[in-house]
Amino acid sequence: MSDRRPRAAWRRPPAEPRAAAASPEPPAARPSVVQAGLYRDGHRVSSPATLSETFRQLREHPDGMAWIGLQRPTEDELHSLAAEFDLHELAVEDAMEAHQRPKLERYGDTLFVVLRAARYLDAQEEVDFGELHVFVGPDFLITVRHGAAPDLSAVRRRMEQAPELLALGPEAVLYAILDAVVDGYAPVVEGVQNDIDEIETEVFGGDPAVSRRIYELSREMVEFQRATRPLVGMLHGLMAGFAKYGTDEELQRYLRDVADHVTHTSERVDGFRQALTDILTVNATLVTQQQNAEMRALAEAGFEQNEEIKKISAWAAILFAPTLVGTIYGMNFDSMPELHWTGGYPFAIGLMGLVCTGLYVIFKRRDWL
Repeated sequence: MSDRRPRAAWRRPPAEPRAAAASPEPPAARPSVVQAGLYRDGHRVSSPATLSETFRQLREHPDGMAWIGLQRPTEDELHSLAAEFDLHELAVEDAMEAHQRPKLERYGDTLFVVLRAARYLDAQEEVDFGELHVFVGPDFLITVRHGAAPDLSAVRRRMEQAPELLALGPEAVLYAILDAVVDGYAPVVEGVQNDIDEIETEVFGGDPAVSRRIYELSREMVEFQRATRPLVGMLHGLMAGFAKYGTDEELQRYLRDVADHVTHTSERVDGFRQALTDILTVNATLVTQQQNAEMRALAEAGFEQNEEIKKISAWAAILFAPTLVGTIYGMNFDSMPELHWTGGYPFAIGLMGLVCTGLYVIFKRRDWL
């Protein structure tokens, strides 16, 4: 990447000048063109307002570098860029659509890089993911953003304040973008760590809504893992090409530092996923224990209620016996011999007492009383 050749040496043959290309005229300025700049020796020499103006000025300064930033561009804009910079159609097709996995692909002299940026939203306590596509050529760098993150204007200001680094070419800008994306992961890691601490407190506090929060954060960590894990391999692939492409030593140090950070972030994300899995298991155990305790309490309450019902039923049966005897002898029929019997009254009282005593003994033996 760093062995830059003159622009005319790697573009179309002289017999087919760029002005005569069959590609349609680039469209006028659109809202998707965030910023464009032409740089020479690490300094900005112009800020074209349109893509067509950027193309014209770059033709006039073949030793310059164009840095074009777009956000959700139209197909016409991407096609005009592809015609001007000989971008591969597969890379252009990927740039038109979001939801690409992080990857690094080389098409001749052009690198195509897909990155997943992330930012932590404090108000919603959630992670917002953005997507960034980067085309890197010998004398141009094009960024296509799908989402709010990352803030590339800060990267541009930082590079313009370090002209000696910017003079190293598009490869230096790519590494600065990689550094910005990886640095953007740090607030996300801190926010997620804080969320996990809060979740642990809620789990042992018995909050019934914590299961949903664990599930949502676990899904975010899956997305975060998909953003960081491929980036480790991508950076090691770039480092493997240091000798082949003669990468500047300062850029090598840049990339190694970025690789260390993204490796650390990827390990933290893996730890978050495992921690959330463990927390979910603990929460399920605690919920099961709570349910079992509630079932035991209900069973004990039912048992106590049954004991009370048995006591009430036993006393009701004991009291029913004398009522039955008294009701029979209270019918006052003349033909009842007991009514005219001198021992009838003591007999009735004794019968009541005998029946009540018998029932009491029976219920007592069965632990109803």
